Amino acid sequence: MDAIKWRQNPQARSGGAKASITFLSADEGKRALHFQQTFPAYSKTPLTRLPRLSEHLGVADIYVKDESYRFGLNAFKVLGGAYAMGRYLAQRLNIPVGDLSIELLQSPDIKERLGEMTFITATDGNHGRGVAWAARQLGHKAVVYMPKGSSLIRLNNIRAAGAEAYITEWNYDECVRFCAEEARKNGWILIQDTAWEDYREIPDWIMQGYSTIALESMEQLEELGADVPTHVFLQAGVGSFAGAIQGAFASVCGEKRPFTVIVEPDKADCLFRSMEADDGLPRHVTGRMDTIMAGLACGEPNPVAWDILRGYSDMFISCPDEVAAKGMRVLGSPLPGDPPVISGESGAVTAGMLFLLLQSEELREARQALGLNGDSRILLISTEGDTDPEHYRAVVWDGRYPSLCRYNT
Repeated sequence: MDAIKWRQNPQARSGGAKASITFLSADEGKRALHFQQTFPAYSKTPLTRLPRLSEHLGVADIYVKDESYRFGLNAFKVLGGAYAMGRYLAQRLNIPVGDLSIELLQSPDIKERLGEMTFITATDGNHGRGVAWAARQLGHKAVVYMPKGSSLIRLNNIRAAGAEAYITEWNYDECVRFCAEEARKNGWILIQDTAWEDYREIPDWIMQGYSTIALESMEQLEELGADVPTHVFLQAGVGSFAGAIQGAFASVCGEKRPFTVIVEPDKADCLFRSMEADDGLPRHVTGRMDTIMAGLACGEPNPVAWDILRGYSDMFISCPDEVAAKGMRVLGSPLPGDPPVISGESGAVTAGMLFLLLQSEELREARQALGLNGDSRILLISTEGDTDPEHYRAVVWDGRYPSLCRYNT
């Protein structure tokens, strides 16, 4: 059985220089949220409190932000892709960001000025479905490429949302490079949440779109009369989602921000390896990366997100697929009195990791390093629902990937 590995980050609470998070300020997040709220399908996703699980694990509170309700797409990814597309179109039209709305961008005058554009992206499924949906809403085309081994159900969901979509023989990072080249050759617009030289603006817009989850969560906690969480657990692929939420909490809360734990699959743990190297430089994972956490199967970090995470995040954890499966079962089959949360493989890994941190004697040192105790108030974000229903049932009903893990520091 593969091991759970963890590394504490001494830079997170030091006074040293850190990456700029001004582009993830509350004001920037509110601009993104304003645009998202103009979509007729918009509503805040539920913030679910789990009091029985909290009592069972010996903490004050556990909250789960359930992104399976986002725009009817069963995942959060559309927030970033739609906002980036809106910002790109506003830039083409010379429209102020504050004036952005879906109604304006759907108007006949605007559509005549823009013509039909094509957006292209690489995806494991959720991001591509969000890009396809947003492109259709805006009256444009989408082309989507998926890595080898991608789910046929996710492929068909992308096609049903209106995009051309294909499963390739490449891994995720190779798909990204192919899409970038296709965009360059054809004059298409690449909507990808990882950055490189000369490709920074759109990934930053995507991260701003993701950051609204943090703003919604803080609003909902305030409405419940609850304090800002003491701990936030975030799953990571290229790191853009985790970096966006981390940056938003750091911007709003400053030095009083929650302790943040970054969780990755051990077959695609590029951020953990980057932290382990301890020289500030990002590390890559190559090969197929055949984890059940398809949404996190990315081998090359977004360098912008990596700089934010290494500056502000308190712990990095690399874990096997059994941890995600544990989280799926814990959330889907709750203790009496707690509501169920249908969370997919990438969505549930943080719940599985929290459960093991609080229950396993082998992880006591990590638990103590994070200060997890009876006063802890923990926020989890379930980033997807059962986006592959057949695999979800195989895990939750049939018991695939039983939780038998070793723990290494």
